[in-house]
Amino acid sequence: MSSEKLTKQQLRESHQNPDNWIWGIFYFNHEDKRLMPPKRNRMMGWTVNFANPFSIGLFVLILGGIIGISFLLKNSK
Repeated sequence: MSSEKLTKQQLRESHQNPDNWIWGIFYFNHEDKRLMPPKRNRMMGWTVNFANPFSIGLFVLILGGIIGISFLLKNSK
């Protein structure tokens, strides 16, 4: 299944599978190639698929940008 693209139904089922969620908040699914899938409660936004190395890089980049901007704003006063 990992060599072929997952259907929407397979993505929905794997997303709802509690085994793909660490402590109920961290999504970790090697078969899901999405970088940022929706959170368990879709109204809460998006999360990172920690099984995808590109999404971890994206997460670090966004977090670094937020920290960098807050550092620049703090020092500009």
